[in-house]
Amino acid sequence: MGQWRASRFRGGAQEIIGVSLILLLVLLVASPVDAEERSRALVKRMQQVFVDVAERLKPSVVNISTTQKVRIRRQQVEPFFRGPLEEFFERFLKLPEEFERQSLGSGVIVDAKGYILTNNHVVGQADEIQVTLVDERTFQAKVVGTDPKTDLAVIRIEEATNLRPAPLGDSDKMRTGDFVIAIGNPFGLSHTVTVGVVSATGRAGVGITAYEDFIQTDASINPGNSGGPLLNIDAEVIGINTAIVATGQGIGFAIPVNLAKDIMGQLIKEGRVTRGWLGVVIQPLTPELARQFGVKPGGGVLIANVVEGGPAEKAGLKSGDVVEAFAGKPVTDVRHLQRLVAKVRPGKEVAVNVRREGRQLALSVAVGQMPTEEAVAVSPQSPERYGFAVQDLTPDLREKLQVEEGGVLVSSVDPGGPAFRRGLRRGDVILEVNRQPVAGRGDLLEVLRASRPETDLLLLVQRGKSTRFIVVPPAKG
Repeated sequence: MGQWRASRFRGGAQEIIGVSLILLLVLLVASPVDAEERSRALVKRMQQVFVDVAERLKPSVVNISTTQKVRIRRQQVEPFFRGPLEEFFERFLKLPEEFERQSLGSGVIVDAKGYILTNNHVVGQADEIQVTLVDERTFQAKVVGTDPKTDLAVIRIEEATNLRPAPLGDSDKMRTGDFVIAIGNPFGLSHTVTVGVVSATGRAGVGITAYEDFIQTDASINPGNSGGPLLNIDAEVIGINTAIVATGQGIGFAIPVNLAKDIMGQLIKEGRVTRGWLGVVIQPLTPELARQFGVKPGGGVLIANVVEGGPAEKAGLKSGDVVEAFAGKPVTDVRHLQRLVAKVRPGKEVAVNVRREGRQLALSVAVGQMPTEEAVAVSPQSPERYGFAVQDLTPDLREKLQVEEGGVLVSSVDPGGPAFRRGLRRGDVILEVNRQPVAGRGDLLEVLRASRPETDLLLLVQRGKSTRFIVVPPAKG
């Protein structure tokens, strides 16, 4: 029944647009009076498309209110006053040991059983989650699963009835210039509707998540919109609104729904996300590297290193190979290959086309499982507990980032985690942890193993030509 309704709605939208085009042609030959009336009718018909989308999808959008309990670390501070006033300061001006942090977000119902898709940074650190529907019914929600690497999460309300799941569209069909509608809870203003266009697709390198393939839009998105849907004019979800550029206007980013479908399915079924892994360190083909390896710039990615005993080594891949295609799809850049590999279920055999010393080779690799995927944000001996991930620096990266020796590269930062709030960003280089130099990822893990789970990290971070210290507390739980 839901598919029939979506199909009927889609047909209605297309009919309205078709009629609008016919009216536009009629206006060219009509009298001035007729032209004005028909112009008004045309605008009303186009306007009705947005009205219909809003009315149809509002019941599928929810407001999310979260509460997080935060413990305050007491600091021993020398009192300003000694004598009689000291007792007054100690008795009346002590800070509480714990306080509650509240925040707002949005979500979209994706299943009649009460499953709701939203952002990880909306619910990932919450102790309590309250969901409010458009009819003002309120429910307590539980986290089904989270995926910080894409900033997606699924929560569930179990006692709700008569829910209206939103139809999920095909984000691959969206084009720059297509109309889009955003519905969410900006600044607590329930079920706010804004309209805009797709500004760009395939946006990466934004520094928000580890796997980036964003839809950029100028539909107005504000704090509280996070986790809400981005819709096409057929009333289908084509993205999950995730972030804005704080210093700009009309620059928002949404996770494509085609990516969200896969993540959502795994979270509902297994409570976690399993990603494919090749076991290689890759880098982009700069014009200089492309000339050295006899390929065109943008014609694949270069394998800088192969992990010993990993899937790539077993398949015969070598350092210096240029990966031109994976699973039958041409590889355009580093992030493209990362996304292609991550989508493959571990154990599956996949064709890999590489160029080696001027020769083209067709290899087959049994994709493995990403080793660090489990225990994200839960292991006290993992940097992910603090909301970031790291990788070792290759010689090429050292030259590019002007790091002579030591250090590890911050490969991703959870937008809702403590590291992001304290100012750590993807691309930063960590030189020291708790005043101890780190020469690689192993050194960082060793420092964490020797530390208590509740310990703050004191990081010496290099960004560009400058360095600074950042204190990062662990995520709660």
